[in-house]
Amino acid sequence: MPGETHSPPALTAPKVGIGIVLIKDDQVLLVRRGKPPGAGLWSLPGGKQELGETAIETARRELREETGLDCGPLVLAGHVDSIHRNSAGRIEFHYTILDFAARYVGGEPRANDDVLEVAWARPDAFDSYALWDEAQRIIEVAFRLV
Repeated sequence: MPGETHSPPALTAPKVGIGIVLIKDDQVLLVRRGKPPGAGLWSLPGGKQELGETAIETARRELREETGLDCGPLVLAGHVDSIHRNSAGRIEFHYTILDFAARYVGGEPRANDDVLEVAWARPDAFDSYALWDEAQRIIEVAFRLV
């Protein structure tokens, strides 16, 4: 009806997100997000798992879509819950993120899909990227795994 406003439906369950810690020598690939949640922030590449897609398939697809890069074998590095609330306290986003670690095997990094920029970063430079502490924790684990 005219003049009627509708709010988006309330979330009923978390969504599964998949992140990738791509390691090249002593560096990690970071991406600057172009869309919410986290628009404009630096993070690990990754995205939403699609129905019928395994977590490993999602990791490879998201890495390729967002950065154009390929990786070697993937190892589960850990998980993170990312819950975003609006100013009224209502949950806008809730992702349970499975983060995988892998070594870089090829391709030239480029910002694609919902990514604004890509960068290879050493852990001692993470402060300049304002990287989330949970991402840093997962990256530390990833360096020990691959």
